[in-house]
Amino acid sequence: MLPEYIIYFTVLVSLVAFFFYFRNIFRGQTKPNLVSWFIWMLAPFIGVFFQLKAGAGLASLPVFLAGAGSLLVIVFSLRNKNAYWELTKLDMICGVLSLTSLVFYIYTHNLSISILFAILSDGLAFIPTFIKSWKFPETETNSVYFADIFNNILGLLIIKNWSFTIYSFLVYLAVFNLIEIFILYRKKIFK
Repeated sequence: MLPEYIIYFTVLVSLVAFFFYFRNIFRGQTKPNLVSWFIWMLAPFIGVFFQLKAGAGLASLPVFLAGAGSLLVIVFSLRNKNAYWELTKLDMICGVLSLTSLVFYIYTHNLSISILFAILSDGLAFIPTFIKSWKFPETETNSVYFADIFNNILGLLIIKNWSFTIYSFLVYLAVFNLIEIFILYRKKIFK
């Protein structure tokens, strides 16, 4: 287990990664799916709430950074005409599941079920971006996905109390960002 203060390094990693992402948004090279990014903002913030209730402490910082960075992607993308926004049934399901996770917590006070719904919601939000990245990999910038993998693994390395509520969002984010990286690089990998 690493010392807990090492997690502050994730802030620097996120700032650098999002700098490249934002730069490419403004250049018109990156065209984020704003529905995915909206859920990626909402679900991590809900997940952080549940993690903190479970006693995660600083281990929740990478999940918070994922939500905060997503909020900024939305803000910067709305100022750019190249943003991609299409509201589908799947997008609506993701939003409903995110809100359902809060309702489950309010009525059941079961953190495990609540964070599971937040993860499910966030994971479903990856699907529109996975599809867009599969068809048009040039419309994504890989820096935020690499940073999320690194940050969430670092978060796992400082966990003191290994419970599902604390580690689950970190593991999920690392795995799904790895899938996105694979999609972006699959043509180079299998060349």
